[in-house]
Amino acid sequence: MGTEQIVEQKNPPQRANNTDLLKPGERLDDLERNGYRIIQDPKRFCFGMDAVLLSGFAQVKPNERVLDLGTGTGIIPILLEAKTKGLHFTGLELQQESADMARRSVAYNGLEEKIDIVTGDIKDASTLFGASSFDVITTNPPYMIGQHGLQNANEAKTVARHEICCTLEDVVAQSAKLLRPRGRMYMVHRPFRLVEICCLMHQYGIEPKRMRLVYPFADKEPNMVLIEGLRGGNARLTVEKPLIIFKEPGIYTEEITDVYGY
Repeated sequence: MGTEQIVEQKNPPQRANNTDLLKPGERLDDLERNGYRIIQDPKRFCFGMDAVLLSGFAQVKPNERVLDLGTGTGIIPILLEAKTKGLHFTGLELQQESADMARRSVAYNGLEEKIDIVTGDIKDASTLFGASSFDVITTNPPYMIGQHGLQNANEAKTVARHEICCTLEDVVAQSAKLLRPRGRMYMVHRPFRLVEICCLMHQYGIEPKRMRLVYPFADKEPNMVLIEGLRGGNARLTVEKPLIIFKEPGIYTEEITDVYGY
């Protein structure tokens, strides 16, 4: 099964007055799905292609409950609500300002009954929500290990990109507790940590089942990996065909244009 999830367009819900929800310096970006928009602040952290690709790779079945760990401004729960027939979506975010923006985006799109945004620490997630509470977990965790790589002076961006407040092991360990038996975990990360990701998933009883490498161009090295794990699954991994983002500079491939809405 590939990354595509074709779901009929839903009638957009009634939206709140955006003049009541936007704060100085923020902007309202079109998600090109169901007319949904998201509030972002360029001075903090704006979502990237990795979040969009994860929302296309994750498979959410009708009536399933989904948790997004480290949701930022709520991009993944909002996109998954638009693309799938999941019952309910929750985003967990440590940074209060980002969680506040996510809640206001949910309100703007009229999705308060479908999406909850919770402020809290990933390391406490199983205590916050209880064991075996979700069918699906998605996560776009910090890629860089501790001090590795150049850190941005902006704290919001640093926390989003570096393992300052949680580690990869924290994310996997909590996901193992939060998922019901046979529940699925979907992650986007960097290929240089792929061995670590697979080892940690196996260690905590989430068996890697499906993987796709993402290449910026066909002749370049992959810069992202999408991976699905199954809690309590057997050892069998399917590697899907490569996903190429650009066919030439500034021009997306047909798959990105058709499947991901760009």
